[in-house]
Amino acid sequence: FPSHDIQGYRILGYAMEFFYDLSVFFFILGMKWMIHPSTARKGNFTASLGMGLAMVATIFSEGMGNYGWIASGLMVGTGVGWWLSAKVKMTEMPQMVSLLNGFGGAAAMLIVVAEAIGLADGGVLLDLNAERFDGMAGGYGNSIAKIPEIFYHTLLMLNLVAGSVSFTGSMIAMGKLQGFVPGGSVRWPAQRFTNNGLLLLMLLGMIVYFQSGHWQFAIILGLCLAGLLFGVLFVMPIGGADMPVVISLLNSITGLTSALTGIIFDNQTMVMGGVLVGASGLLLTILMCNAMNRSLGAVLLGAFQSGAATGSERTIDTTIRETSVHDAAVLLAYARRVAIIPGYGLAVAQAQHAVHELELQLEERGVEVLYGIHPVAGRMPGHMNVLLAESDVSYDKLMEMERINPEFPKMDVVLVIGANDVVNPAAERDPGSPIYGMPILQVDRAAAVLVIKRSMNAGYAGIENELFYDPRTRMLFGDAKGVLQKLNSAVKEV
Repeated sequence: FPSHDIQGYRILGYAMEFFYDLSVFFFILGMKWMIHPSTARKGNFTASLGMGLAMVATIFSEGMGNYGWIASGLMVGTGVGWWLSAKVKMTEMPQMVSLLNGFGGAAAMLIVVAEAIGLADGGVLLDLNAERFDGMAGGYGNSIAKIPEIFYHTLLMLNLVAGSVSFTGSMIAMGKLQGFVPGGSVRWPAQRFTNNGLLLLMLLGMIVYFQSGHWQFAIILGLCLAGLLFGVLFVMPIGGADMPVVISLLNSITGLTSALTGIIFDNQTMVMGGVLVGASGLLLTILMCNAMNRSLGAVLLGAFQSGAATGSERTIDTTIRETSVHDAAVLLAYARRVAIIPGYGLAVAQAQHAVHELELQLEERGVEVLYGIHPVAGRMPGHMNVLLAESDVSYDKLMEMERINPEFPKMDVVLVIGANDVVNPAAERDPGSPIYGMPILQVDRAAAVLVIKRSMNAGYAGIENELFYDPRTRMLFGDAKGVLQKLNSAVKEV
């Protein structure tokens, strides 16, 4: 519209506000549909559509320019995102989540740096005595634009620190899961002193910034570098077993930065989206900690790994009872009820289709087959659900831990595929075990247990699994997909 066409700007403003409100509606609707697998794909598409609308509304907002750079960024981001999502394996999905979350933190950090450069170039002074400050309102409602200047700059500082910590922390978490960074708990002398000292240094930097009375880019850069370093030092001492919890926590922090950015730029969509991400990330963090019967503080301090190093003083029978594929097939084929417990080994071997084929074969013989799903099986909540959905396993057969535990005493056979710590009876029997108190799938109460495992290596907790030495347990060693394919052939011949 021409610059003098006030009515045109007003219509454009209303249209953009409508797009923003519609995008928030799609965010909420998408999250609601993601609750159930039958609507999860539709929910994912709806939430993506909401994000697309928000991007369109932002691009065509008043005062936007540099469309060449914007178009270049959109093309590069779309291409890389499409390629990554097409190539990523299900076993690497947590790394993907961590990577994308890190980019969100980096975006929040760079926004503050760009603001600092712009304000410094404009010679804008930080006047803490100013009554009101008119922020760079990206929206048209102007409901948040006028805020006290000290509040505005406080939000900027929080965004800078949180975004930089989230970026490097997420990158280290991704590296631990992918194997680029040592997966265990990496510690060093005076670790707490180093981390706490860095936190204090960042706090002092903020105080100096406010006392300086004007924008000092050196302080902004120093806080940015300190936040990036703290993100590394914060995540390195945490073992790989706890990375899903850390990723979820960092995801919540990134949501917080999005909400803060929305307040700074008077963008209600960013505020709502950030609140949704922050709240859901924090809730997921709490749920995972509860599923492992551990506090968030214990996770962040690496208490799990330190406990695992000491181990338990209980002595257990270490006799391994291996069985053949034929004998296992006979046991399964003549059972009345069978429970299948999928774990990370199933995901690594990409054996979801083979296990579904086994399920169908057993059902043809009149066997009732159910799946037991632990909240933290795999590398993140819902990992096993999505994996089995790929092979068209009916969602009605997937039973959460609380529902299936009472059923185990009625099971003739439980088939454990690649799961370890989530079925370890030490969590209930051994007070000296580092996983003691963690809710588990009580498969040891079944009449017989078959375990498919590559080797006798310990799980993420780094401790022996008492289930493998139980007199009712039989071991089938090998790659999960290969063993299941042999089992399928053997069941057909029974």
